Amino acid sequence: MANPMSPLEPTFTRRRLIKTLFCSSLAMQLNLNSTASAEMVRNGDLDFMVLGDFGAGNNDQKKVAEAMDVYARRLGKKADGMFLLGDNFYGAVHDGVKSERWKTGFSDLYPSRRFPNPCWAVLGNHDYHDTIGGAQMQLDYNAFRKGKTRWTMPDNFYRVDLPAKDPKVTFLMIDTNWEPINRRTHGANPPCWISAEKQAEQLVWLKQQLESKRAPFTVVIGHHPLYSDGNHGDTPELIKDIGPLLEKAGVHLYLGGHDHDMQHLELEGLRTSFVISGAGGAGIYRIDKPRKGAVAKSEHGFSHLSFKEDRLYLSHIGLNGKSLHAFSKGTDFTWKVEV
Repeated sequence: MANPMSPLEPTFTRRRLIKTLFCSSLAMQLNLNSTASAEMVRNGDLDFMVLGDFGAGNNDQKKVAEAMDVYARRLGKKADGMFLLGDNFYGAVHDGVKSERWKTGFSDLYPSRRFPNPCWAVLGNHDYHDTIGGAQMQLDYNAFRKGKTRWTMPDNFYRVDLPAKDPKVTFLMIDTNWEPINRRTHGANPPCWISAEKQAEQLVWLKQQLESKRAPFTVVIGHHPLYSDGNHGDTPELIKDIGPLLEKAGVHLYLGGHDHDMQHLELEGLRTSFVISGAGGAGIYRIDKPRKGAVAKSEHGFSHLSFKEDRLYLSHIGLNGKSLHAFSKGTDFTWKVEV
């Protein structure tokens, strides 16, 4: 039996203590890593912030902007750009392209130090209705600034392939402010919609783009949703005229706003995922009963859209910077909820 006072006993005790401390430290580190992973922001080969119905100029818009700033800081890289889904300005904008609201409602809230890349925008119903000439003002702003702005809206509808070399995704930006759609919301005084001629031109253009060579992923972006469980509901004109084009061409994702909430809809028999990100600042809409195959969140926030290898990832992010809902989708249209 070993002598309790032998020199072997203290050596054993020290080794045991060191082993215990090492194991405890390792366990703690694993636990911390697990917690960090749960909070980690997933970035991809391409990363974009997505924001809709944000131009309220109120405290909620500021809160969402602050949350997006913090989230982008955790991304570990500069976002490759922002997509603005319409209703970029609520209420009358005085002085047009010279308005102070370009600074207070856009460049200051979403600063270039955090979001240095282009901000591609589409027009919403309030962009037409609240300010006479408001849509044209937004179309003219980049030229007025002589290109020295991240605001990008070269036309009512346009195409963006990213990255420029060997593009991974084709974005088709459209103007969904058709007369019957906006009449339901605003009436006819003043007229607040795209002209019939421009609408017809856009439809021809969209068909041509969807029939042309595109990147492995295709995303169509417009203000009004095709399908929604929110306050405004489905948009039958878009379902009728655009829906079949999306399905035939194999569009992976349709992104819209208009309803002030965040939704993700997967509908039986359709390959396209339908997403609403309209919670950027305007008053939130309540959703009681989402349809089968839909997820809806009635709270302020924004979305993170990323592309990595052969999958796209979309996360709805709340004011606390955490994911409210996330899913991924492959080029083969298979999708799954992400945790």
